[in-house]
Amino acid sequence: MAVLVFANGIIEDVAWIRPYLSHTAAIIAADGGTRHLRALGQPPDVIVGDMDSLPEGIRPWLEAAATEFVEHPPAKDETDLELALLLAASRYDDEIFLFGALGGRLDQTLANIILLAYPPLDQRRIVLVTEREKAWLVTDSTEIYGAAGDTVSLIPLGGNVQIEATTGLQWPLVDETLAFGPARGVSNVMAGDVAEVVVGNGRLLCIHGVKRDA
Repeated sequence: MAVLVFANGIIEDVAWIRPYLSHTAAIIAADGGTRHLRALGQPPDVIVGDMDSLPEGIRPWLEAAATEFVEHPPAKDETDLELALLLAASRYDDEIFLFGALGGRLDQTLANIILLAYPPLDQRRIVLVTEREKAWLVTDSTEIYGAAGDTVSLIPLGGNVQIEATTGLQWPLVDETLAFGPARGVSNVMAGDVAEVVVGNGRLLCIHGVKRDA
């Protein structure tokens, strides 16, 4: 079970999301992220935000589904997605899958990614999901399940990261520091179906990309 959170970024085709809808603890939309759920024909359990990005005419559909509205004033310090993630973390213990966090405005895309390292959220398992990639924060260790040839990128967030060890990657790291800034951890490759990364210190963004068909 997982909590699904939908942001208002770009999702060109929502069909690949359908399998995630089968076993969920809850579905939460951050304001305009509701449009992706409308395309799926799946109303959210909760919608969070100032409601300034709701698609026109969608309120009757949400109200008919008894969607809970958690409304905030437009003049606020948090983004709608930040509020949605904080609500998900406060109400549910399940891992959180985040859709629609990328694309559109660069500032919002960067802010959405950095939210994974926000202290009230960084101890929660939040997975940013696209059609062919997943990304999550690592502060201790993580296992990556995929296939040989998949891409794994390891990107420090907010400072240097000490890597104790990796296994299952074509270019292993053992007792090495990934500095914040250089792109040294980008585009490693899985050698088999499982890889592991062990972090000694720091916050690491792990991005797993599925190998594209030839």
